[in-house]
Amino acid sequence: MVDDKRATARKMESEGSMDGHTDLPAGPTGSPAAASSTPLALDGLIHERVRLGIVSALSVNERLAFTELRQILNTTDGNLSAHARKLEDAGYIECRKSFAGRVPHTEYGLTKLGRARLKEYVAHMEALIRMTREG
Repeated sequence: MVDDKRATARKMESEGSMDGHTDLPAGPTGSPAAASSTPLALDGLIHERVRLGIVSALSVNERLAFTELRQILNTTDGNLSAHARKLEDAGYIECRKSFAGRVPHTEYGLTKLGRARLKEYVAHMEALIRMTREG
């Protein structure tokens, strides 16, 4: 399987345009899939199921409360909190905490960086799907 991935990576690199660019989106450093040295590397921060769910839900909602995200993703408080913290630490989402009386209220929103990374991730996945279909 590793050999298959390497062969696909070589094929993707060789099928780039005349100017050396591939079908894959540029990563944060300007190179395809900058998160790793291979073009098949996805943004590992977003690729995890719960974190992908968080950024996806926030991409279509300006803000979501912690309880709304927990319900949408059907996950536990601790799991959601841990994954949201990783995204927040990376600057992909922002967290606003407030109180309604004595009841804490936590809301999340997608940052410009998070939206850009999600767009890159989706473009990367689409490129991989195209490559798979083209065989």
